[in-house]
Amino acid sequence: MAIGPNPSAIYLQSPSASGVPSRPLNVTIHPAALLSILDHYLRGTTEGGNQRVIGTLLGIRNDNNEVEVRNSFAALHSETEEQIVVDMDYHRNVYDLYQKANPREVIVGWYSTSSELDNYSALVHQNFFSPETAPNPAIHVVVNTGVQKAGELGVKAYISAPIGVTPRAENCAFIPIPCELKFGDAERSGLDLLSAVQNNQALTASTELDVLEKSLKDIIAMIDRVLAYVRSVTSGETAGDERIGRKLLDSLNSSLEGPEKDSMESLFNSHLQDTLMVSYISNLVRSQAEISSRLVLLT
Repeated sequence: MAIGPNPSAIYLQSPSASGVPSRPLNVTIHPAALLSILDHYLRGTTEGGNQRVIGTLLGIRNDNNEVEVRNSFAALHSETEEQIVVDMDYHRNVYDLYQKANPREVIVGWYSTSSELDNYSALVHQNFFSPETAPNPAIHVVVNTGVQKAGELGVKAYISAPIGVTPRAENCAFIPIPCELKFGDAERSGLDLLSAVQNNQALTASTELDVLEKSLKDIIAMIDRVLAYVRSVTSGETAGDERIGRKLLDSLNSSLEGPEKDSMESLFNSHLQDTLMVSYISNLVRSQAEISSRLVLLT
């Protein structure tokens, strides 16, 4: 899509919350989505030649007007000094695959790896992704990888608002909204492993036995802490806390009422089958994306 004469994509400070109530007040991003964006950037800049990559954000919209970004996938595009083209057929095919895996996650916006907003950002936002999220406004997440000019790592989120007398796609203002990283206990172990890498130090992935051993050691350490606390309370050295006592009692009751051995084996086998299926589908989607990107480069 070509840019018309004298386009204007500007940056404004966020207005008061009393503006449009349907606009998201906050954006939370899960680590899986952010790591997928960074992986796309590393692959796209080395293979495709574009200085930035763009893609689709998947997530849910909460009742408190908050957008939760849970996943993302790459969008094939090419840009020159005169125009930008996004392969929307590929975008919709990949989105249909994600919908079969998780129907709750819908398109909430798009991302790009760039240090600044430009006219192409306005065109992509208004013409390609805003219709995909209508009637809800599309969010635009900008990931600065730190290797371009401006040099600061960071993630920012924006929504758009039209400006100007003449209604044109490139005439829009990007308004920043609060953005934060959100992760659960299950994701913390992966983040801890990534944060442990320093100075290009190579770390090997832990085997299942290593993970099990570490988990058992952590459980033993927590049990020792609980025993030390209980003994300290019973001996009168530490004042007891009723809330902690209730938590310990609930934990003991839940462990005594746990499932039987046969039920545990059935649940484990079912979980293992689901994990293998997800791994197979993810590898299939990744292979399809790589083949499609190479075909686009050839054409």
